[in-house]
Order: sequence, then C-alpha cells, then structure tokens
Amino acid sequence: MAITINTGDLKTILETTPSTQNILLVGKHGIGKSEIITRHFEEKGIPVIALFLGQMSDPGDLIGLPNKDETTGKTEFMPPYWFPMDDKPVVLFLDEMNRARPEILQSVMDLSLNRKLAGRSLPPGSRVIAAVNDGEEYQLTDLDPALVSRFNVYFFSPTVGEWLFWAKQNGIDQRVITFIEEHPDELEKNVDINKGTFDKTPDRRAWVRVSGLLQASNNITDMNRLAKMITGVIGARSASMFIQSLNQSRMLTAREVLNDFVACQQTLSTYTMPQIAIINEGIYQTLELGVSKGDSEAVGRNLVRYIKWMLGNGRQEAIAHFASFFEKATYPNANAYIMMDCREALQLINQMIANL
Repeated sequence: MAITINTGDLKTILETTPSTQNILLVGKHGIGKSEIITRHFEEKGIPVIALFLGQMSDPGDLIGLPNKDETTGKTEFMPPYWFPMDDKPVVLFLDEMNRARPEILQSVMDLSLNRKLAGRSLPPGSRVIAAVNDGEEYQLTDLDPALVSRFNVYFFSPTVGEWLFWAKQNGIDQRVITFIEEHPDELEKNVDINKGTFDKTPDRRAWVRVSGLLQASNNITDMNRLAKMITGVIGARSASMFIQSLNQSRMLTAREVLNDFVACQQTLSTYTMPQIAIINEGIYQTLELGVSKGDSEAVGRNLVRYIKWMLGNGRQEAIAHFASFFEKATYPNANAYIMMDCREALQLINQMIANL
C-alpha cells in the first residue's frame, strides 16, 4: 500500500522531487489532483500538459502518427499535437493511467524511463506525473509492476480541513461549507457497486456543483424542486441531510467569533468538542486568508477573548487542539498574524503549549 499524503505533503513533494524522478498519485476521483499540480507548476511558469490516457484508443494519440521521410525513405513519427517544440521544460500529467489500453501503457514505459516517445526526447528538465484511481467501483487496467517501479507512489487523500480552506478561498457557497463543517463524513462517500452504475454519492467535485446550483437558484422557492436538483448531484441520502440542514439553525462561523466574541459566547458554551474543533480550525483558516488593517484590532481582541474563554472553562482537549495548529505552523499566515499583530494571543498560546 502506498503511503498516504495530504495536500500539504503533496506540495512539498512537488517542490522537492527532482525532475528526473516520476510521481504517481493514487486516489479517488474529484479530489483535486490535477488542479493542485497545474496551479503549482504554472505559478512557476512551467506549462502542464494533461493527457487522459483512458480516452486514447491508439498509441498514435500519444506518440504521433507514422510518416515516410522522402529524403531518407525511412518511417518516422510526426510529433503529436501536444508535444513541446520550443525546447522548454513541461510537466506531462498522465491522468487515468490505469484506464489506458495495454498498448498505450507500453509507450508510457519508455516515456517514464528515458523521457522519450518514438525516439523524440522531452525538453530537458521536463517532469512526468501520473494519476490513477483506486477502488472496486472503477473499471481499471492492472499496471505492470515494471511500470509502477519507475514512479514514486503516493496515496493522495486531502483532509476535510484542507478542502474547507480551499472552499473558502474559492467562493463555495457558505451553506455548503457550513454543512461540511458540521458533517465532515459527507464530503465524500464510496460508491456502493451493488447498487448499480447510476447510484450517486457525494464527492468534492459534486459539492462544488451543489454550490453552483444554490448560487444559480436564488429564485427557486419550491424546496422539493431544489431537493430534486441536488439529489441528482450527491444522491438521495446526502441531499436529504443537506436540505434538512438548510431549514435548521446553523452553526456559528469562525468569522462571526472573530468579529464579535461576546455575541457568540453563550452559543459557544453549548458546543461539543467536535463543534469547538471546527471553530478552532476555522479561526486559523480565516486568519490565513488575511485580516485587513481596519479589522486587525477588533479581530485580535476577539481572538484573545476566545482563547481566554477556553482557558477559563478548562477545556483541555479544545486547548490542545487549538495550540496544535500554531505549534505545527499548519497555517503560516495565521501564525504570522498572531506573532506580529496579536502579542497577547501569542503569550496565551505559548502558555497553552507550556502547560500541555
């Protein structure tokens, strides 16, 4: 079994792995593999070429079509449409590798070992990264052990907290964010292969679509109709839970706690440890996204009140959980804010850590 990594681990791997070594990511669909890889390298000015091997019906789609050289009388392969011709390094992202036909995988063997296709070399410094799905619900091709041995293999499983942080950065509807904060197990569910091909279950990509539906359906007043739309995205069970949550009193957000702790204190006192854990990480995520100069003083004051409230109530598990994010520097921008702009909070957190 491959070692399991989260988003933070993956970014470190992408940053430090030499270009001469290949990376293979194993994981479910819709968890952001291609998005993270594309964003990481394109921010560095390195283009990412995504090839969906499961959609290729012939090796020519990958290596190019044969053509007779009239000068030499020999057959050569014309470069395929995607091949870089400017001699600048690229990242070749081979998606759905274990859905590819065996004859396609034979071409990948040479590519992964020698960075060559039909005798034509990728530009120096180019990388090869592949992704495969894993699970009984997929129709997959077994990979040759000799091919797998040419890759560093990691099972990619981003955490719920990482997805929530991404969702807050990317405009996902707050109703979806709040629901996943309260029901983290609903972020993704395995498909029950005994229920048939069209059985729907939620995944990260599906929740993004739910967010889109909510934001596009503000004029829909018929909740039954909205429920049917959402059921088609995440399945009946999860849709029922989500629609029910829309009609119930919602949980406080970390932003509300940082804006006005006093107004939130009574409600916070009724929360269980899992709910406090959501608030804890939400505070760090909110600070990570940045605090304006105009809000900094009020946010710092409410942060101190929140920490003192935890200390005063003797919530040792909550205190340890809150301190762990600072100690591990999980959210570096949040740590920087606390150290530079909220020294009283820093002293309290150091006190927490010293007493653990």
